[in-house]
Amino acid sequence: MRNLTEANLTEIVLKRINSDNKRSQEILTKLIKHLHAFIKDLEPTEEEWFQAIDFLTRTGKKCDDKRQEFILLSDVLGVSMLVDAINHRTKQDATETTVTGPFHAPALQMKMGDNIARGKEVETGEPTLFRGKILDPNGKPIKNAKIDVWQSNDDGFYDIQDSSQPEMNLRGIFTTDETGEFWFKSIKPSPYPVPTDGPVGEILRASGRHPMRPAHIHFWIEAEGYQTLITHIFVEGDEYLDSDAVFGVKESLILDFPLNENKADAEKWGYEGAFYDVEYDFKLARKA
Repeated sequence: MRNLTEANLTEIVLKRINSDNKRSQEILTKLIKHLHAFIKDLEPTEEEWFQAIDFLTRTGKKCDDKRQEFILLSDVLGVSMLVDAINHRTKQDATETTVTGPFHAPALQMKMGDNIARGKEVETGEPTLFRGKILDPNGKPIKNAKIDVWQSNDDGFYDIQDSSQPEMNLRGIFTTDETGEFWFKSIKPSPYPVPTDGPVGEILRASGRHPMRPAHIHFWIEAEGYQTLITHIFVEGDEYLDSDAVFGVKESLILDFPLNENKADAEKWGYEGAFYDVEYDFKLARKA
């Protein structure tokens, strides 16, 4: 075909997709259909097209081993949460999932009760105990569940964003015993802005949106025979719960952070004074 026009171009492009892989064929076909439909509906100028190419180029250049700007772009456009919702449809009684976020990184294996805070947060942060159980949908404890946790510091930065923090600060991996119980020390999470110094910041500013995420701590939980759970625990009362920049909040994941001023409890858990005492049981869905 040599006479390509606005009217026949989409059909001709589709006819040239001939993948041996059925899923690849489906993906490419739908991508072309929706992308061409978007362009026909929007009718961008050539200048706008160049701007779009430049935006994607700069997004890629902003990515490195410590920052994933494309994940962040997916997050702020609501795509990450849509993919999460599609992939975690379940009728099992299990804890809800949410986005991974762009700042997951390797962490050290730690002992139950260890403090994942290693920097100035040990002195400046609000001491918080996280404890609970890892359970199956019927409420039975899961042994050898791997619990990977991470959070930002009280200035709103993860360790891989901030060279002043100790390596692997506010990260840790814990493994349950036959009781399914876990407990570890940290600080009370604080709200923070997603990075706005790159293309994602341009998107937020262009759409009149703030960059803030409500206070939360991340959990990535794995156990043999169960679906991986990637989720957050959010702090009740945070002002950004209803306008999370990445659309990650779910009602079931919002918890009170009660202040425990009981001296006996402080002594039991290794605190010198009052501490926030957060208890939550995670339920993992079984693999099909």
